[in-house]
Amino acid sequence: MADAAREFDIVVYGASGFVGRLVAEYLACAAPAGTRIALAGRSAERLRRVRAELPAAAHDWPVVEADSTDSAALAALAASTRVLATTVGPYMRHGLPVVAACAAAGTHYADLTGEIVFVRRAIDEFDALARTTGARIVHSCGYDSIPSDLATLLLHERAAADGAGALRDVRLEATMSGGMSGGTIASILGQVEAMRSDPALRRLAADPFALSPDRDAEPTVASPPTPSRPGAPRTGGGPRRSSWPRTTPGSCGAATRCRAGPTAVPCATAR
Repeated sequence: MADAAREFDIVVYGASGFVGRLVAEYLACAAPAGTRIALAGRSAERLRRVRAELPAAAHDWPVVEADSTDSAALAALAASTRVLATTVGPYMRHGLPVVAACAAAGTHYADLTGEIVFVRRAIDEFDALARTTGARIVHSCGYDSIPSDLATLLLHERAAADGAGALRDVRLEATMSGGMSGGTIASILGQVEAMRSDPALRRLAADPFALSPDRDAEPTVASPPTPSRPGAPRTGGGPRRSSWPRTTPGSCGAATRCRAGPTAVPCATAR
């Protein structure tokens, strides 16, 4: 995995936050021996405190101070690693400079965003550059992918193994319980505020094909209601049911465009 031209294999950016700490803890337990990992964020002191509480494998990981408003620091951070995994949100507020730095440096990027407006802007602004440098920009690697993308992949594989033919339309319902982190809540509120002030963003967020690399080739269709309660508003509290339609024209092979949830992501930047 090591690349002699880069100091690190993986940098966890935002490691002192709730989700960043979980990512760092997982890597401390699961990363292959010899993987060069660093923790990054805006406070070296907080990063060192987090590092001290991680499993022993992480205790010698370097910490790197880099604020999302400091373009030079972000450029240096991106250039130092093969992969940058960022949990710093809200992404619409803090994420675009990180994507820009990774796209410019040819550094692979992953985030946990559910902010479709941010993802669309990242595609529009940095896809061409990322293709030039070889950076892979992969959004929505958390809850927005796990039930929808992975379940559809497993269903496709099972259908193929059973000789049942290709998938065309998949509707998935997932039930979740528990709370949300402060960063997730801030991301939701930020996107809601942006949509409230800009009708174009409201239309974008309501479009199930908003992240298609060729929107004009897609059908004109509104996002459908949750099947269990058609047309009903979604409210907080207790277990929450969410539904993501996935459209898979022809088959669900590697070249097929699919859509899922608020952030359908075989977007142009994720290759």
